[in-house]
Amino acid sequence: MPQLISSAPADEFAHVHEWVFDLDNTLYPHHVNLFAQIDKNMTAFVADLLQMEPDEARALQKRYYHEHGTTLRGLMVHNGVDPNAFLEKAHAIDYAALLPHPELGDAIKALPGRKFILTNGTVAHAEKAARALGILDHFEDIFDIVAADYLPKPAGETYDKFVSLKGINTAHAAMFEDLPRNLVAPKALGMKTVLIVPRNLGDVVIERWEKATDEDAHIDYITDDLTAFLQPLKG
Repeated sequence: MPQLISSAPADEFAHVHEWVFDLDNTLYPHHVNLFAQIDKNMTAFVADLLQMEPDEARALQKRYYHEHGTTLRGLMVHNGVDPNAFLEKAHAIDYAALLPHPELGDAIKALPGRKFILTNGTVAHAEKAARALGILDHFEDIFDIVAADYLPKPAGETYDKFVSLKGINTAHAAMFEDLPRNLVAPKALGMKTVLIVPRNLGDVVIERWEKATDEDAHIDYITDDLTAFLQPLKG
C-alpha cells in the first residue's frame, strides 16, 4: 500500500489529460459530513417502504450498500423500488455546509485536458455540491447513477460505459476516489488511481472495508489533501 503523500509527483502524471473525480468525500472533505444527511434520508426511506423500525432499516440499508455498491441497487434488486422516488428522497438535503473552495477550483482548472465527475449520486446532486464549492464550471460533464442504468461503482460495466460514452483514453487518465474498491476497475483499465482519505484518518470512524490495506495494490497514491495533491499538476 502506498504511503500518504501531500502533493503529486508531477512526472508521474505528465501523460494524464483525462481527470475523473468521484464526488462525495472526494471533491469535498470527509469532515463536512454531507453524506450524513443522505444517509439519514435513505434510512427513513427504507423504514417507510418496508415498514421497519429505524434500527432495522439502517441495518438493511448498510447491508445493501455493502453488497450492491449502493442502497438503491439493493432495493431495486430485492424490493423493486422506483429509483426516481428513492433518489429524490435521498438527495433532499441542505448544502449550506459546503463553502466555496477557490484554491481547489484553481487547481482543477489548471489541470491539462478534460475533467469529469463520476458519481453514484445524481447529476442534480453533483451540480448542487460542485456549484456550492465554486468548481462546477471546471468540469466537462457529470456521469451519474442514472447514466449508469443504476448499476453503481465499483461495477466494471459502469466504468466501461463511462469510458465509451465520453471517449476516455484510459492510458492517459487518472481517477480520484474515497473508496478503495471503487479504484479496482479504473486501475484495470490503465488509469492512475488516487485514494482520498480523511484528515487524521486514525481518529475518523469509517467501516473496515472503506480503508485501504496492504492488499490494495490497485491504489497508486493516497492523499488527505486533494487541493495540495493537484497543485503541482498544472498544464
